[in-house]
Parts: sequence; structure tokens; C-alpha cells
Amino acid sequence: MLLNLIRSGSIDIMSVLVYVVSVLMIVFLVNPLHECAHGFIAYKLGDNTAKREGRLTLNPLAHIDYMGALLMLLVGFGWAKPVPVNSRNFKNPKGGMALTALAGPVSNLLAAILAGLCFNGLVAILVSNHAAAMLGSSVILTDNVSWLKYVLLFFQFLMTINITLAIFNLLPIPPLDGSKILMAFLPDRIIYKIYQYQMFFSIGLFVLIMMGGVSSILYPLQSLFYDGIQWLTALPFSAVF
Repeated sequence: MLLNLIRSGSIDIMSVLVYVVSVLMIVFLVNPLHECAHGFIAYKLGDNTAKREGRLTLNPLAHIDYMGALLMLLVGFGWAKPVPVNSRNFKNPKGGMALTALAGPVSNLLAAILAGLCFNGLVAILVSNHAAAMLGSSVILTDNVSWLKYVLLFFQFLMTINITLAIFNLLPIPPLDGSKILMAFLPDRIIYKIYQYQMFFSIGLFVLIMMGGVSSILYPLQSLFYDGIQWLTALPFSAVF
């Protein structure tokens, strides 16, 4: 994302600053929620590993992975420090691990919906006061409230990053959450092989990220989810205003 803003050729310093602030909010607020969601579901299903190791907390310092945070700033997706989970403590290890893994991306989608509600709520207020007009999916602001476009941009960035993180984590590539969901449907011998070569999957994923291969996979799904969440979160305000 930041690299795309720089490569666009027409750098708006305020837009870059808004993007950096939105990434910091993801790193310090949303990522801890993502990881805590994993730990909470695991705890409810019978595994107290995360709680025992002090990871069942919203304290960002317990969850920050600096390389993941840097990549999030540069390309729009990354990771936090994974919450430890012991699937042997689940009554149904495969199902419990799948539900635990799913909790993280769901938390990102809920955060995207919240950002969408804030965005569309602000747009609705501006439109109702004749301070803004909507044209398709874009927002046109009058000069006297032009600074609000950066507030709207902030919520748009939050939506985009959270959607990207949700889709990224749902990719069925170890060690991402999607691989753990997929394992619920695989035989044990294949799961064993996946864990055996997980380090190579991780290296391959990192190389794919750096080469831009992940972005090409994520972009179509990101656009689809973004449009869907924009439509969904605009509904309450279209009924009111």
C-alpha cells in the first residue's frame, strides 16, 4: 500500500500520513484483537495455552511481530506474533483448531464492517447537511469541509487493510489460518507432511510476498469484499437519511 502510494507518482503527504496512522491502529489495536480472538476461542474450547503464556490480552506489546508490522506498512498485509495453541487439549482437535484459526480473520472482517459503518455514517451526515455529494462510489466534498476527506480516507484504509488481512490469513498456505481450516478436512498423513515441511512453506510464502505474487491473488477478492462491505454498511444510513 505505501509502496503503491509512492509509485503512483503524485504523492499526497497527508494521504501517506493518514495511511501510516491507519497501519499503526491496525498494529496496536486490531492485530491484538485478531490474536486474542484466536486465544479466546481456544480457551473456550479447552486449551489454556495462550492464557498461561500471557497472550490472552489486548496489550499490543505481547503480539507485535516487527517484520510483519513492517510488511503491513509497505504492502498492506503482514502478521502479528502467532498465539500458541495446543490442539491436543481440544475434544475435537481438527475442528477446534479450525474454529480457533477462523476467529482471527472474522475479527478483521468485523473491524472492516465497523470502519465501513463509520465511513458511511459520516458520508450520510455530510450529505444530509448538503456539505457533500455522492457520485457513484466516490465522495465529493465542498471546500469548507475538504479536510474531512482525510477522515474518510482513514476509514477507507482501515476497511481495505482489514479486508486484505482477513483474505490473506484465509489463504490455505502454512502457517496462515486458512491452512489450519483446510486441515480439518484432510487425513492425518497429509497433515503430518504439511507440518513436516512447514518451514519451507513459510519461506515460500515470504518470497511470494516480496515478489508481489500474493498481491495479485488478493486484489480481486479484496475488491469484491470491499464493495460488499461498502454496500452492507451503507444500508442502515440509506434507510435513515
